[in-house]
Amino acid sequence: MTRILRRLNDLRAQTAQWRSDGQSVGVVPTMGALHEGHLSLVEAAKAQCDRIVVTIFVNPMQFNNPGDLTSYPRVEAEDAGKLSPLGVDLIYAPAPEEVYPSGFATTISVDGLTEMMEGPNRPGHFDGVATVVAKLFLKTQADRAYFGEKDYQQLLVVRRMADDLNIPIEVVGCDTVREASGLAMSSRNRRLSEAGMRQAAALHQVMREVAQALSEGAEFAPLQAEAVGRLEQAGFDPVEYLELRDVAALAPLEAASANARLFAAAFIEGVRLIDNIAVPAR
Repeated sequence: MTRILRRLNDLRAQTAQWRSDGQSVGVVPTMGALHEGHLSLVEAAKAQCDRIVVTIFVNPMQFNNPGDLTSYPRVEAEDAGKLSPLGVDLIYAPAPEEVYPSGFATTISVDGLTEMMEGPNRPGHFDGVATVVAKLFLKTQADRAYFGEKDYQQLLVVRRMADDLNIPIEVVGCDTVREASGLAMSSRNRRLSEAGMRQAAALHQVMREVAQALSEGAEFAPLQAEAVGRLEQAGFDPVEYLELRDVAALAPLEAASANARLFAAAFIEGVRLIDNIAVPAR
């Protein structure tokens, strides 16, 4: 079974030893409830790094809804069992008070990238993400960190934070891993019924059709209205957003460009799902 560390001093002692031996360190930050998407990040890290650390920490600072924090699945033993065959060197699974000790008073905010899509719908979320990820980068002293593109906006926020704070780490984005239906894998999918899982597949299907129409020269506004209606008919309620954005600065677009990406967030069976896909070049 993969070794689990919970104290910062123990983690730093181990990663310092690896680095003194000339070994590179990769970190995969997670909140646990691991699925194939997380495991694909581990595989990507193994291909580029000598030693792999997976962090498991349900970060209270990034939950704007207390109910979501309470209901988030915590299955550490199951997660460790999934990681052990992959050759992960250690799991860092600290208690909340280890990450946010008494008197903790610092928050990291990233302007610009956090002011659309997920930002207004989840107040304080990206501050919590940026703060905890910065701490995990500094705690692990890793050379590379691996994040899934399903949370594409988060990926850009983390990269900007690391660049702005001069944290010497490469932030690597990895392709979204999907169910056979096309639904993006997510820990939240555990909360869907079988019927909900079938209905949820409509999100990716509708997004693909919109992306294809955009690549053929269609304007986004009429496609957006039609697609939202289709998602509502499929059982999504509400559809929070369906937006076409530039991949670098997330600036809104009215039609496809060479660097366009389609983003969506919607609820089904009370579960909030997000997804994004690249728009094929015209």
